[in-house]
Formats: sequence, structure tokens, C-alpha cells
Amino acid sequence: MAADPFRIRDHVAGFDEIVGDIRARSLATRRTVAMEANVAYGSEPGETLDIFLPNNAGSDMPIHMFIHGGYWRMFSKEDYSCVAETVTGAGAVAAIVDYSVMPTARMDVLVGQVLKAKSFLLAHADRFGATPRRFSVSGHSAGAHLATFLFHRSLAPSGVIAAFLLGGLYDLEPLQTSFLRDEIALSDEEVRRFTPMRQEHDPATRVAIMTGELETNPFKIQANAFRDTLAAQGLEVRASHVVDGDHMSTVRDLAVHGTPMAAVLRAFIATSGGS
Repeated sequence: MAADPFRIRDHVAGFDEIVGDIRARSLATRRTVAMEANVAYGSEPGETLDIFLPNNAGSDMPIHMFIHGGYWRMFSKEDYSCVAETVTGAGAVAAIVDYSVMPTARMDVLVGQVLKAKSFLLAHADRFGATPRRFSVSGHSAGAHLATFLFHRSLAPSGVIAAFLLGGLYDLEPLQTSFLRDEIALSDEEVRRFTPMRQEHDPATRVAIMTGELETNPFKIQANAFRDTLAAQGLEVRASHVVDGDHMSTVRDLAVHGTPMAAVLRAFIATSGGS
């Protein structure tokens, strides 16, 4: 039987070691970078985010929101604090967001939560020395999927200058016959309502889509298809591959100084209003 192309563990050598490294780096970031933890963006349990500040924090700084992956059913903001290392190093305020997990919560709840988080950050940016006029977002895997709803056409102007989507999922239908069938049980209605390639998006948002060269084919195919979808809707969009990158090494390297991925994230923030 062919390996499920969506079961990441089967396609990433050293999956557990990479996750352990990400978590260790995140713990170090939480100990060394100035932060405000567990800021409530909503009234429900778990609707919190962590704010990390650059060394030379000032006023009117860019603010960058990161949404973690985990197929909507695992990981937390604490696991991905390390991404803030690169974001703050680029002179931006980092907001690492938590959201509920499936199957306990359904997709409409998760999408609603990241929208609430964005609205909170735009309304309260000055509290953290940032400005809502310089707001960008990134997400990995399921987080990239959720990030697409922050620049939906119905929100235009969405307030999202730019979106960086890494290893994302843009067509949910294939997941209904994957190993996730039993883990999150996506309904036909959820596929219809929450497949990014079936949505319209804010043409004012600039989008960068990246996948690892070693990703399985569905991730590469979906990335290219979503690029074409956004381009047809009038967005400025580009898609590229990370040489020798897989689904987990790429997100780890966002936080590792000197790696191409960290350089890409720094450049993305700089061109989105950073320093």
C-alpha cells in the first residue's frame, strides 16, 4: 500500500527530532526575548496570543502574526515561539497565535478565532508599539490554510499588507480520504466553505507561497494551483521551492539564524514595512 502523502511523519526523516528542536528553540525564545504572554484576543478559553518585542522597541513598528500548523489538531503557540526570534530580529512585533483544535472544535470555530486574533491586533497594535498600517501574516501547513481567510475578498480592505504561506493546504477535499478522515472528519460542508481555492481574496494583499523541494506531490500541486487562483483574482503572488527542504525542516529553519528560510522571512517582513 502506498504511503499516505499527507502523513508527514512517513515522509520526513527525523520528524520527532525536528519537532523536539523546534520546541527547545521556542523555550529558549520565551526565556530570552521580551514578551507578553497569553494576551486574550477573545473571550473563550484558549483564545490567546503571545507578543514578542524587538530589542529596540519603539513606536509605529510593523506587526507580524504567525499561525502554527499541525493539521488543525495538534501543537500550540508555545511550540512555535521560536519564529518570533526571526520576526523581532527583523524589527517587527511578533504575535504567535493559539486556536482551538479539531475534532473538538470545528473548522468554522478555528477560522473565526484567527479572524478575531487579527481584529484584536489591528485594534490594539499601539498597545505593543506597533501600527495597524504595517500588518503582515505567515502560517505553516494548516496555519497557512487559516491565514488565507485573513485576506478574504469579503474583508477587503483586509488590512493584510502581505501573507507568507509555507507548506500550506489549499484544497481540503483530498484530506477526506487521507489518514485525517478518522482524526478530524472533515464534512462536505467544511470542504465547500473552507477550501481556499474556492474563495475570493483581497487583491491588495501581496502573497508569497513556498513549499519544500522534498514535500510530497499534493503540497506542490496545491501550491501552484493556489498561486494561479490568486493571480487570476488580481493578487500579486509568487510561488517558490525551498531547496532540500521538507515539511518540517522548512518551518524549523524560519527560526534558525543563517538559514535561507530565516533570510526569506526577514526579507518578507522588511518588504512589508519592516526594517
